[in-house]
Amino acid sequence: MAKVELKQPIVDEIAALFDGAASAVIVDYRGLTVEQDTILRKQLREAGVTYKVYKNTLIKRAAEGTAYAALEPDLEGPTGLAVSKTDATAPARIMAKFAKTAEALELKAGVVEGTYYDKNGIQTIATIPSREELLGRLLGSMQSPVANFARVLNQIAEKSAEA
Repeated sequence: MAKVELKQPIVDEIAALFDGAASAVIVDYRGLTVEQDTILRKQLREAGVTYKVYKNTLIKRAAEGTAYAALEPDLEGPTGLAVSKTDATAPARIMAKFAKTAEALELKAGVVEGTYYDKNGIQTIATIPSREELLGRLLGSMQSPVANFARVLNQIAEKSAEA
């Protein structure tokens, strides 16, 4: 069996990850301890993010013809690939937060909703809260004026009842 035939299932696996993904982030994981890597993988898994280490050439082959092909110049050295199909900012957010405690982890680049971002761009994307958190903030800001208005009406009603 040829080497290409052995590697094709892995390329197909990566292509399936990219298919319908909201975002993908690549990182340099050199220097992480086993304990740190285990903690990182657990955090990513809990957020619904798939994280695996693949050979760069296999990632390049799987990304051909997709928006993820833009990652090719950054595919050098050891590469960890984090892909999310639901939350576009989750991989960048979790990786950047973890990189603050683990100096060895370095964000390389990423593609979020079809747009390529370099290292600095991914750092910026990481500061965007999750969709649920943004919706919560929106609901809170919409609810606040209504609640204040209800309190004022209640106070007016109480004063009228006293008089």
